[in-house]
Amino acid sequence: MLIASSEEESVANRGQGRSGGARTSGGQRRREIDNQGILPVLARGVREVEAAVQRGRGTSIRSRYQAIALLVRVERQRVKGDTEVSEGQRAELLKRLDGVATILAKTAAREPQLFDLLADDAVPSDEVKMLMREMTQAAGLEVAPEPEPVVDEVAARTERRVLPQSVVARQLANPFMAPDFSAPPAPQPQTQRLSTWELIGPLLSAFERASVGSSACMELPEPASTMTPGGIPLMHHQAEVVEAARQGHRTFLLADEPGLGKTAQSLLAAHAADAFPMLAVVPNVVKANWAREAEIWTPHRKATVIHGDGQDIDGFADIVIVNYEVLDRHVGWLGDLGFRSMVLDEAHFIKNKSSQRSQHVLQIADRLRQRVARPLMLALTGTPLINDIEDFRAIWEFLGWIDEKQPRAQLMASLEETGLTPLDPGFYPAARSRVIDLGIVRRRKIDVAADIPDRRIADIPVELEGEAARSIRDTQRELIRRLVSRYDHAVAARSEKPEGIDEQLVEHVAILVRDETPADDAENVFTMMRRIGQAKSALAADYAVQLARQAGKVVFFAKHIDVMDTAQEVFEQRGLRYSTVRGNQSSTARQESIDAFVNDPDVKVIVCSLTAAGVGLNLQVASNLVLAELSWTHAEQTQAIDRVHRIGQDEPVTAWRIIAAQTIDTSIVGIIDRKAGLAARALDGLDEETTSADLQLETLTALLRTALQDRTA
Repeated sequence: MLIASSEEESVANRGQGRSGGARTSGGQRRREIDNQGILPVLARGVREVEAAVQRGRGTSIRSRYQAIALLVRVERQRVKGDTEVSEGQRAELLKRLDGVATILAKTAAREPQLFDLLADDAVPSDEVKMLMREMTQAAGLEVAPEPEPVVDEVAARTERRVLPQSVVARQLANPFMAPDFSAPPAPQPQTQRLSTWELIGPLLSAFERASVGSSACMELPEPASTMTPGGIPLMHHQAEVVEAARQGHRTFLLADEPGLGKTAQSLLAAHAADAFPMLAVVPNVVKANWAREAEIWTPHRKATVIHGDGQDIDGFADIVIVNYEVLDRHVGWLGDLGFRSMVLDEAHFIKNKSSQRSQHVLQIADRLRQRVARPLMLALTGTPLINDIEDFRAIWEFLGWIDEKQPRAQLMASLEETGLTPLDPGFYPAARSRVIDLGIVRRRKIDVAADIPDRRIADIPVELEGEAARSIRDTQRELIRRLVSRYDHAVAARSEKPEGIDEQLVEHVAILVRDETPADDAENVFTMMRRIGQAKSALAADYAVQLARQAGKVVFFAKHIDVMDTAQEVFEQRGLRYSTVRGNQSSTARQESIDAFVNDPDVKVIVCSLTAAGVGLNLQVASNLVLAELSWTHAEQTQAIDRVHRIGQDEPVTAWRIIAAQTIDTSIVGIIDRKAGLAARALDGLDEETTSADLQLETLTALLRTALQDRTA
C-alpha cells in the first residue's frame, strides 16, 4: 500500500473509469477521465466515512465502509489484469486506489471495530451488496442483474419466529387456558336497512365533514375516586377513563395530546377492568418508559420487556411489552398466551394495512377476541382525528369496530338505530356520534389545563443498543471498579476497619478520582456523558418526530454539535422540516431560523444548542420541548424550558427529558432534581447553584456508594 499525503488531499477529485480510457495526453481529456468511473465515487465515499468517524458516528457507516473496501479490491484486480492500459497508466491507477485504501486504514485506526470488516472472511450483508451496486451504478457502469431469489414469504416469516423458554414454562403450567366468553354477546341489529350499503367510506367521511372544533370525545362518567389503589392521586381527566373501564367500557381510541398521561390511563384501566395479562405494543423509543410507568401505576403487577428473541423475559408476567420492530418474531406465541387486554401505543404506526407490522397487530387482536368475548382494547395516539382520517381505518379494525368490509355487530346495530342511510344528510353527524360513543377520547392540554401544572418535566427512559451501548456500559463498569478499588485500598491501609460504609472516605475517594489524571483509555463523568448523549441522540430525535406529528411544533435542545447533527439527519430522513440555532451562526442567520420556526407552519422543529439558545429566545409558539442531553445545572435546564414557558404561552408546557436507562444518566438526573428541590426551598436567594464540578463529584459519590451497598447486600 502506498501512503502519500498529497494523494489523500487530491483523492476526492481524481479517479479512473473501468474503460481504461486514459489514452490521450490532452489536458482536457485527462480531466474528463479523472472525473469518470469508479474512482471518484470511491473517493467521495471514503471521505464521507472518514468524516463520520471523526464525528463519533463510526457504527452508522459500517456497511458503507465495507462496500468501499470490497470495491477497491475488485477494482485493483481489474486494473492489474487490464491489458489495454500502459504500465504507466496502471501504476497511476493503482496509486490512486492506494490513496483510498490509506484513508480506509487510517479511519479503521480511529474506529478499531472497522478492522473486522477488512478480514478476508468478512461476509457482506445484503445492505453492503446493495451499496456496492448503487456505487457501481453511480459510476456509470453496468451492473449484472442479480437473479431474484425464490422465497416462500410465509415460511421465511415463520422461520424467524421464536418461542422463549419462559413462555413454554407458562404454557405447561396452564396448558388449557380456557377461553373467557362470560361477557354478554354484542347486540345484533334489529333490521337490515344498511346491510347492502358500503358503510366504511361514509363513516370515514363523517369525520371529514365535521365542522372545525366539533367534539371528538365520548361522554365520560364522573370518577368515583381520583386516587389509585396505591394511593397516587390521578388527574380528573385520567380518572374519567379509568372509571369508564370500571363501569364496563372495553374499547378506547385514546387520542389525548402528549403529556396528558395516556400510558397511566391504560394501565389503570386494565386494573379497573381486571384485564390482565396485558400486551402493550409500543415504539422502541418508549419501551423502557412503559416498564417504568407500569412499576409506578401498577406496582402489584409484574412487567416484562421483550428484547430481540426474548429469551430473558418473564413468561409469567402480567404485562408484556414488545416493540413493533420485533413483533414478527413473537406474533405466534403472543396470540396464544391468553391476554385479556391489548394496548397499541402510537397506534398510527399501523395506518398502512398492507405492512407486516399492521398485519401482525391485527392478527394478534383477532386471536385475542377469539379467546375473550370482550377484551379491553386501547389504541393510543396523539394525532388529531380530523387529519388523514383514512389512517384510522386500521385502528378501528384493531379495536373491533369494523372488519375489512363493514362495521361489526355493535356499530352496525347502533347505526341501524338511527333509521338513516348515507343518502340522508343527517346520517353523517349521527354516524360520527355513534363511532365516537364506541370509545374515542380526545382532550387537549388547554381543555384540561386545571388538571395539569403550567410547566412540568416528564422523563422518557430509553434503552441504548448496539456496540455504542455496550461500550458505554463497559466504561461505566470500569469507572466503578476504579472507585471501589481505591476505596478498598484505603480501607486495607487502616488499622481499624470501619463498620459499614465510611461516608467520609467515599467522598474522599470520589474527589481523588475526579481530580486525578486518568490513563489514556480511561474516561471521566464528562466524557461519559458526552458519549451517552451521542448514543441516545437518534432516539431523542425519533421521539421529537412523534411529538411533532402529534402535537405540532417542538423545540429540540442538545449540548453538543454532533448530537444536533444526528438529530437533523433523522429529521431529514423522516421528511420533517426544521430550523436550527447554533453558536456559530451570524445574527442574521439566527433570526431567520427563529422566524422560520415561529411563522412557517411547515417548520415543525427547531434544533437548539443549550448554550447558544438557552437565553434570549421567544419560542412560545411550541408547548413541547425535548431535552436530548442532561444539563450540568438545574439553572441551565430551566433557562431552556423558559424559552417556551413565557409570556404569550397559552398552553401548559411539557419538557420531555430523554434519559439513558442503566447508565449514569439516571444518577445525574436524580442529583439535578434533588438540587432543584433544595433551591426551591431556599429563601432570599441564599441557595448556591450547583456547578458542573460539584455534579461530577456527587455522581462519583453516588456510583461508589451504590456499588458498596450492592456488595454488602
